[in-house]
Amino acid sequence: MEQEIAQFQTMYAQISSYLVNYSFQIIGAIIVGLIGLVVARKVGLVVEHQMVKHRVDVTLSRFTGSGVKILVLAMFIIIALGKLGISVTPFVAAIGALSLGAGLALQGMLSNYSAGVAIVVTRPFIVGDTITVQGVSGLVREVRLGATLLTNEDGVQIAIPNKFIVGEIIHNSFTDSIVEMTIDISYGADPMQAIELIRTAIDSQSGISKARAPQVGIQDFGANGYTLGIRYWSATEQLFQTRYAANAAIHKALQANGITIPLPQRVVHMLPARER
Repeated sequence: MEQEIAQFQTMYAQISSYLVNYSFQIIGAIIVGLIGLVVARKVGLVVEHQMVKHRVDVTLSRFTGSGVKILVLAMFIIIALGKLGISVTPFVAAIGALSLGAGLALQGMLSNYSAGVAIVVTRPFIVGDTITVQGVSGLVREVRLGATLLTNEDGVQIAIPNKFIVGEIIHNSFTDSIVEMTIDISYGADPMQAIELIRTAIDSQSGISKARAPQVGIQDFGANGYTLGIRYWSATEQLFQTRYAANAAIHKALQANGITIPLPQRVVHMLPARER
């Protein structure tokens, strides 16, 4: 028991001596660290805001701002360690060894991060674009280092690991999604009139893209009538809503002008029964 008390007293004396001798260094290191946190955050935000102000991509702006914040914070940490008289060299060697071990253990995660950097640098798409990759479509909400976040027309959030995006074929329709459909009208109707009515009905919808005009034309000559092809672009977030409204407007316009949609016809020949 006396031995343990003696050890405790020795330890207490050493700690007290250290605090007395290095109290100012410790306080200085804490102050430097706190200042570093504030300065790093401010500098990162300033860099990000300046890049956005100069119309740089939002994703690249955020990435650059975060990188600058980490660099500034690392500089202040080195200064704080120097205040305590701690050499940075052993820490650099330890960080290198830990990085090697972590790299081997977290290959999948690191491949996502490296793919995220490639996306930020090459910018095959940006926030607000509508993309299709790996059979998944949606509006790009955020590009993180590890994953890209999409939302579809139902408001469902989809997270795609970046390693499944880099190197794949990406369909980018920017802010809109394309709608393709066909409709048949009877041969007794004027196809040019029907095309103009359909184009006007589509243009009257609020969710239709104004940047690209709807495309309507005779796509085929069917057995029962003309087949008209229809293509237009709609805001991704309002895709189904706009499509249903456009279909109703097209049906109303054709019906009001006496243009009918033909029913499938089948000719049946009745053969006389054989006499026994």
